[in-house]
Formats: sequence, C-alpha cells, structure tokens
Amino acid sequence: MTTTDADTSGTTAAAAACHGPGPESGAGAVTDTAAGNPAPGGHGYAKQKDAHIKRLRRIEGQIRGLQRMLEEDVYCIDILTQVSASTKGLQSFGLQLLEEHLRHCVADAAAKGPDAIDAKVQEATKAIERMLRS
Repeated sequence: MTTTDADTSGTTAAAAACHGPGPESGAGAVTDTAAGNPAPGGHGYAKQKDAHIKRLRRIEGQIRGLQRMLEEDVYCIDILTQVSASTKGLQSFGLQLLEEHLRHCVADAAAKGPDAIDAKVQEATKAIERMLRS
C-alpha cells in the first residue's frame, strides 16, 4: 500500500454541489445548494453507514494485528499475508463507497443536467485514478 498526497482540489466544491455546504458552513446540516433543502439521503453511504463503520473497525483490527505481529517477531511471510488481507479490505471498502457515490451523487447530478453530470463523472474518474495508483 502506498501513501500519496491526494489531489483534493475541487472535491469540497463538488461535494457541496451534491450534498450542500459542509459542517464548516454553519449548522452542519446537509443541504441542497439549489433549493436550500436537506439533500435526499445525505451522502451516498448514509444507508450503509453502520455497516461501513463496522467494516473499518475490522480493518483497523487487522492493522493493529500487524503491529502486534512485528512486536512478537512473527515470520515475514505471515506478516506480508496480513498486509495483503488489510490492503484488500481497504480496496473492497473503497470500491463499495465508489459504487454508492455513483448511484447516489452521479444519479443526483443526472437530474440537474449535463454540466452537473460532467463534473461528477470527472470527479469519479479522478477518484478511480487515485484508487488505482494506491
């Protein structure tokens, strides 16, 4: 797994276009910027939030297991096997989140017109590129 500086330029603006202004904008409620109303369903992952948190906690446990393995001088290949499992877990989580983004945010943009669709497709493409580089 590689750590890189992610290009986040435009991400906040794109998220605001789909979900409204973020918490730093005041009350912290997710709103639709066009109408000032709450965005339907919030983020694309909102319906699966508890399952996602559970999954990330499991991945966190795998990472902590890696730390313990090093502390206990476990055989290198066994550690590498755990690294692979942890990496696959994060990749799988990322793909699920991407799918939810496409279903929710890109579908929402489709209702707003061609310019909104183009912006969301470009945003999703950049996210996919970052995932492929990791």
